[in-house]
Amino acid sequence: MFHTVFWAVVVLGVLIFVHELGHFLLARLHGVRVEVFSLGFGPRVWGWRGKKSGTEYQLSAIPLGGYVKMLGESEADPVAPEEWPHAFYAQSVLPRMAIVFAGPAFNFLFAFLALTTAYLTGVGELLPVIGSVAVGTPAEAAGLHPGDRVTYLDDQPITRWATFSNTIKSSEGRPITLTVERAGSSFLVKVTPELRETKNLFGERVRLPLIGVGPGDAMEVVVHTPWDALAKGWEQTVSITLLTVTSTWKLVTQVVSADQIGGPLMIADLAGKAAEQGTSNLLFFMALISINLAILNLLPVPVLDGGHLMFFLIEAIRGQPVGETVKLSANRVGMALLLLLMVWALKNDLTRFFPMSH
Repeated sequence: MFHTVFWAVVVLGVLIFVHELGHFLLARLHGVRVEVFSLGFGPRVWGWRGKKSGTEYQLSAIPLGGYVKMLGESEADPVAPEEWPHAFYAQSVLPRMAIVFAGPAFNFLFAFLALTTAYLTGVGELLPVIGSVAVGTPAEAAGLHPGDRVTYLDDQPITRWATFSNTIKSSEGRPITLTVERAGSSFLVKVTPELRETKNLFGERVRLPLIGVGPGDAMEVVVHTPWDALAKGWEQTVSITLLTVTSTWKLVTQVVSADQIGGPLMIADLAGKAAEQGTSNLLFFMALISINLAILNLLPVPVLDGGHLMFFLIEAIRGQPVGETVKLSANRVGMALLLLLMVWALKNDLTRFFPMSH
């Protein structure tokens, strides 16, 4: 229990710090005075005041977020005339947009650096060793057994399970020839994939060419060169971002059930498991959560960064800011939606971890 809670606090603490650091640094860059830099919400637990900047750095009681409070965040905030140049709302639209966007941008940057570091330290990759053969499938009919290692698919060398699986799925059902190693000997196996119904990552039913095999647990840790690690880190950052955007859209359009949304208990459980599996797994998990945090914050919902960016974009188009009354009303709606999402995620967590017995 302590292990799970510890790693959950570490993961969330680091990602919240990174997000708020983005806002903080861009605010300072544009000459905006930061009054408070807080990890957590609610009552102040511990902190100190910067001697030169006057910024209050603090840890607060509720560790489920954080905030950067800037001078003059709203046009209605009282600001002394001599301090007005350092107020947030004294800046033009583009600097304000940059300050707000910097939080999610730093989460994307952190994900890229975490993934690059993971590839530098070594990432486990599944070998093309068959772990299971389903009954009544082409693989069983062809005589494939658990423990068989595939070395070639037609003339293509196979060194990773992912390559083997993806090549079969893109075969369009044509007959393929596998070179298989078993008990020190090598032989050829001809097999024709069949179109079978399965579920994709989002739980949608799809028909794909399959032969009916699953991977084993044979794995090789691959340490990449710095250049390859950078390329892989970028590729994975883009891939996870696209996957997260697609998942979010499918949730909004109800293609994916809202019951799949996870909350703090799920994050804590997965953080603990990732830490147990080693540094690279923990870094991959942190990158995934960091990208999710960035995209969540970019949604055009008032009170989130995306909501602020939406108001600033309207201001840039109209040539004047959105009225305070409109923003206040919109923020109330946004806060209600956010609270509803949090309650729903917590409900899913409780159902997932404490199922009711019937």
